[in-house]
Amino acid sequence: MLDYEEFKKIFDEKIFAKSKPDLIRKVAEYPDRYVGLFRPTKPEAKLLQNLLQSNEIRFGDAFEVAIKQYFINAGWQTLPQKIISKEGDALDIDQLLTKDNKVLFIEQKVRDDHDSTKKRGQISNFEKKLEALVDIYGDKVTWGFFYFIDPSLVKNRNFYQPELQKLQDSWGVYLSVSYGQDMFEQLGYPNIWRDIMTNLKKWRHDIPDLPNVNFDTNPKESAEEIKDLPLRIFRKLFDDERIVEQILPVLFPTGETLAILEPYFRGQGTVVANNISRSMTNYLYSQPTHLSSVVNKSNNNAI
Repeated sequence: MLDYEEFKKIFDEKIFAKSKPDLIRKVAEYPDRYVGLFRPTKPEAKLLQNLLQSNEIRFGDAFEVAIKQYFINAGWQTLPQKIISKEGDALDIDQLLTKDNKVLFIEQKVRDDHDSTKKRGQISNFEKKLEALVDIYGDKVTWGFFYFIDPSLVKNRNFYQPELQKLQDSWGVYLSVSYGQDMFEQLGYPNIWRDIMTNLKKWRHDIPDLPNVNFDTNPKESAEEIKDLPLRIFRKLFDDERIVEQILPVLFPTGETLAILEPYFRGQGTVVANNISRSMTNYLYSQPTHLSSVVNKSNNNAI
């Protein structure tokens, strides 16, 4: 099992730890996605939408880490997840584990909501990975699961079940499409699912209702998280008038995060870093008086 603090650490780090630098990078690289007259949303709403979508994707990544740890705690050992097929294709297995000289592989998704075109591609990809694993591990490959974490949506089960049965008959490996607790029960670990549900409910209770796009809520933390982004990202932020006028006031409404970053870039001594530092200072002084005042405090909070 996983104690709650370990579970929480996995989910918090996977979902939230890189959300701020990722958002800054996307704004700098693709500003047209966030600003423009022909949009039904203002920049703040678009930033929030982006964070929510990113968190949904990272939610699945967090589950991959957590489920792997549950199996490790149950005595399984991990195998290399990146493999090469005989055709030279690089393949990435979501979960690949071994115990008692038997190999278990899992293709893991959050929910079964693929359309008809995508679901056929998923089965084709599943067989390609199965073939590569049999080539590598032979008859040690004992179980293969097409696993969906969310048991409430079983949109394509009637498609996957007969397709996997065909593959099972051909390859001689036990294969199953499973939802929620099904996989753990088939493998003899019903307690794992119960533990996941307990920890997940508690974690969801602890997280905020919505992510915060105001980086100045915790300026020191924000500055630490984004300071190591490539210099070109910061250059692009301040070189685009649309970002300066419409996005920066949303992300940095008090200017405190930028005021902490300014001496950090100034201290690097390179031409581009000095230009970024100057751009930050100019931006802060171009804003209302309460923003420019934070520049004078920046040396006390420098990172």
